[in-house]
Amino acid sequence: MSSVELQKRVLSGMRPTGKLHLGHYHGVLKNWVELQHDYECFFFVADWHALTTHYENPYQIEQSVWDMMIDWLAAGVNPSSATMFVQSHVPEHAELHLLLSMMTPLGWLERVPTYKDQQDKLKEKDLATYGFLGYPLLQSADILVYRAGQVPVGADQVAHVELTREVARRFNHLYGKDPGFEEQAEAAITKMGKKNARLYRNLLKKFQEQGEDEALETARALIKDQQNISLGDRERLFGFIEGGGKVILPEPQALLTPSPKMPGLDGQKMSKSYNNTIGLREAPDEVAQKIKTMQTDPQRVRLTDSGDPEKCPVWKLHEVYSDSQRKKWVQEGCMSAGIGCLECKKPLIDAVLEEQKPIIERAKQYEENPELVRSIVSEGTERARDAARATLEEVRQVMGLSFGG
Repeated sequence: MSSVELQKRVLSGMRPTGKLHLGHYHGVLKNWVELQHDYECFFFVADWHALTTHYENPYQIEQSVWDMMIDWLAAGVNPSSATMFVQSHVPEHAELHLLLSMMTPLGWLERVPTYKDQQDKLKEKDLATYGFLGYPLLQSADILVYRAGQVPVGADQVAHVELTREVARRFNHLYGKDPGFEEQAEAAITKMGKKNARLYRNLLKKFQEQGEDEALETARALIKDQQNISLGDRERLFGFIEGGGKVILPEPQALLTPSPKMPGLDGQKMSKSYNNTIGLREAPDEVAQKIKTMQTDPQRVRLTDSGDPEKCPVWKLHEVYSDSQRKKWVQEGCMSAGIGCLECKKPLIDAVLEEQKPIIERAKQYEENPELVRSIVSEGTERARDAARATLEEVRQVMGLSFGG
């Protein structure tokens, strides 16, 4: 698979924390459902990552894995369009993590912003562990083992993708130049034929001497179009023009995703830790009760008191679910005391139930048939392992670990 084709491969994962809520749906799953139509997607349950912060209480992980898989399927992730699997079922993640740890400077891990942030937030847990320090490198291994070109992240996760790029760059620098690399690259240029070889050399000169990015893109397209050179030669030519060696682990790009902060029942971001969530598959009567009992503008004590939508958690949900006409009705009705709080909440209850209806319907077949879920995961694991094994074979070879025996 060429570097250009790998750019169309996406990897994303989620820690198993039990059944998902509408915050997960709006923040991640809706985006996954879109991505699966345009990219080759690998979506995984990050159960090893769950142990980096919950190593003392692993008992809920297994049930959470299956609950989460059903939620993904119910939300519209399609196993025929995306590869879905569990991280710990693909041991190649752990092997690559180990091998990358041999050459990753300690300072790179200590400066990852979330390392100190998480330690501050989770003070009640003892996170002075080897696993917690190394979890960003395990994330890098998750990405690099599939040579994924794109990683959908919110702005707060860009630093993790940047670390992965640095790790890949260092790996390629250390191990990409096998003995005789330049001679092999020159031989590969000759195999392109006189006309293409001349064009490649011109583009090489333009990029390396004048820094023309357009020349690099043109050269990549030229290499991709070559029918008479091997995959190994193709990768050498990609590496040669970029000034490095053979690109064994391509550098991924952060695919910045629109991640709206889904408000919870109290107006804060929806999160289990705030106990303010609406479950993705929660029963309709429970959803209605939760929204009916939401706190409103504290200044609005009586029906005749006017209110301020900006101070009301209910308004934040209208911003997600209501069109401009409905929002205008809410603002005018609230500020003039023309509508009561229960009246204001009614269209929200309808909108949330409408959104959940197809999700709950889709979930039924999986809830009633757990073997179907297990077979989807089993097939996804096989596909994931095939891709991961191919990467590990090459990594072992360049690190001197592919001897027989």
